[in-house]
Amino acid sequence: MTRIAIIHYSATGNVFELAKALADGARDAGADVRLCRVPELAPAEAIAQNPRWSAHLQRMETAEPVQVATIADLEWADGIALGSPTRFGGPAAQLKLFLDQAGGLWSKGVLAKKVVTAFTASSTSHGGLESTILATLNLAYHWGALIMPLGYGDPVVAKVTGNPYGASWVSRKGSVPDHDAVSAGRAQGLRLAKIASAIASVQ
Repeated sequence: MTRIAIIHYSATGNVFELAKALADGARDAGADVRLCRVPELAPAEAIAQNPRWSAHLQRMETAEPVQVATIADLEWADGIALGSPTRFGGPAAQLKLFLDQAGGLWSKGVLAKKVVTAFTASSTSHGGLESTILATLNLAYHWGALIMPLGYGDPVVAKVTGNPYGASWVSRKGSVPDHDAVSAGRAQGLRLAKIASAIASVQ
């Protein structure tokens, strides 16, 4: 069974909703999926100033527990999806710190056998959706991994969302990912599982 790790950071829940969509898509392809979050680094004072941030963190810890990612999850997976909100055009520090700890796997060449893709959310249309996905995937080049874009193969991406880099969502006034964004995420997870399965079968 193909193994897919969906590893993400989400402050207010939008990236989490996309992460769940990718996980559902990968499961549609018959994959074994681990949906994980990276640890929160922000101080409690900052989180408390944003009700949605506080509510989502509580949700992750109690109402809808999501396991905290470990470096072992990267080693376990055949395919890896990385999700983060935009932070000045790049991934959040929370995800970056987690990935910076993968040096041991990189030095052993373990990560060169993986297929990697990325997804994101922003609060504005030009808030860095594409640059965040590209910046997140820079590490995959160093790993030697195979980078998988979402592409335009799915009709929702080709006709509606228009982002071939990866599933994304622009959250205006607290909105959450709509049906089209979730469909794009599901298509990305399905594609990741199929391609990771094909790559794993020849290694």
